[in-house]
Amino acid sequence: MRVQAFMFYGCAVFFLATDIVYWLWSGDWTGTTALALAIGLAGLIGFYIHFTVRRLERANAGPLYEDDPEGNIADAAGELGFFSPHSWWPLFVGLSAAAVALGIVFGWWLVILGACAAIMSCIGLVFEYYRGHFAH
Repeated sequence: MRVQAFMFYGCAVFFLATDIVYWLWSGDWTGTTALALAIGLAGLIGFYIHFTVRRLERANAGPLYEDDPEGNIADAAGELGFFSPHSWWPLFVGLSAAAVALGIVFGWWLVILGACAAIMSCIGLVFEYYRGHFAH
């Protein structure tokens, strides 16, 4: 994963060079600001990955299997986590977010209704596997 961190650092440096050239040639503040935000976002992701890798390497007492030049594919075998096979809750979260967006256009009563539905559907999404048939 260390390579990914340096890829994002490289993107940040590229955006910095592009931002400087863009600002000097165009003088446009909108594009310059957008590129400056891209620098910040790429640097933030690279920083997060870089320090997460350092923490994981300390926990594993060595390089991660994807960073080991002598590593095998079988080193990564095992359970990677739990992934939901199906869920209806993202649909309800999206519909309630759409209700909030439409409420801004049509009336504040719909914003309040959509916000209440968004809160309820987010709670349902978070606690989906704590109750009912799929509880564990």
